[in-house]
Amino acid sequence: MPRETLLPKKEKSDFTAEDLWRQDISRIFENWKKHFKDYSIQQIVEKLNIRSCSMQQIAEVLTTHGEKAFRAKQIWQWLWQKGITNFNEMSNLSLKTRQFLDEHFILQTGELTHKQESEDGTTKLGLTQPDGALIECVLIPGRDKATACVSSQVGCKLRCSFCATGGLGFTRDLQPEEIFDQVVTVKRLAEERGMPLTNIVFMGMGEPLLNYDNVLAAIDRITAEDGLGMSPYRLTLSTSGIVEGIRRLADDGVRFNLAVSLHSAVNATRDRIMPVNRAYPLPQLAEAIKYFVDKTGTRPTFEYLLLRDVNDSLEDAKALAQFCRQFPVKINIIEYNEVDNAPYRHSPDTHRDAFVRFLESKNIVVNVRRSKGRDIDAACGQLANKNRRS
Repeated sequence: MPRETLLPKKEKSDFTAEDLWRQDISRIFENWKKHFKDYSIQQIVEKLNIRSCSMQQIAEVLTTHGEKAFRAKQIWQWLWQKGITNFNEMSNLSLKTRQFLDEHFILQTGELTHKQESEDGTTKLGLTQPDGALIECVLIPGRDKATACVSSQVGCKLRCSFCATGGLGFTRDLQPEEIFDQVVTVKRLAEERGMPLTNIVFMGMGEPLLNYDNVLAAIDRITAEDGLGMSPYRLTLSTSGIVEGIRRLADDGVRFNLAVSLHSAVNATRDRIMPVNRAYPLPQLAEAIKYFVDKTGTRPTFEYLLLRDVNDSLEDAKALAQFCRQFPVKINIIEYNEVDNAPYRHSPDTHRDAFVRFLESKNIVVNVRRSKGRDIDAACGQLANKNRRS
């Protein structure tokens, strides 16, 4: 997807510090001009968003003002390895250098304003951004480890009829640093509880492939050696089936895992519950998945939410098995978590078990994913259902 900028499109490496300044100002005024509470207009015009800069661009600003270039590496480590939220936390820099950074750069992060913990330990966190946007992410505990479920957008354009986020409509894309901050927030909470953060799933608010550039930039910072250093094989990006995005992932040679929110292998049913299917019907989606598998050599996962008397019959299972014959896949069967104003109901255990048995009889790998965080609206499909009302 094209970046929103007032500049002619350039390769990332071609941007100078001045270009980044102009790009930052354009984005700031587009997204935050009504809500900047920490800075005056004069300060905004004079300052760069430091996390939109490369290390080289930070060094350029430093040396232009008589500072030492090697400080850029130290600053980079504080920003992307330690995830600090204030220049004063950069303890190996002199007070003079920290003051210089505060005078020339903006470092803004969301504020943790919502925190709800489930009986099973799942914790939903709400980060309120400077423009007032609320981003939700979730810590999902496992056996001595934790998973972070993160968002890619504020709201969602796709309006899947079973999903609370879709009912909110769309506000804006998240910037790379806003995605990164969710991971850091969950990671710190997990470590406080004595659990390492081992997995990240892009299954929160929004459609990641409709915010392609920012999501991949965030993943780069999360997986880079000079970032959080997480293995890309521990990351899973979930899409509703944006065909161009899936093909682009393949062409970009991504190493993280792909999950496709399928939920039906019958076009008419998928049209009804997922309007995105009208733009990208199942045959087009299948071709994109084949392309991804051929180019990357990885096996995607299909997510299948069982809805009572909608997609949980034996005929639905047969259609799914037939669809899966086209490529190597795994299937995650997901229990439906009821949300406000949605007409669907949880599929009975007998329907689920019969559905799974049929798929397994066709030698398809099936996992039944048990819901966590249901009591705090943090389970699959429930994000933004409660905090928006509180």
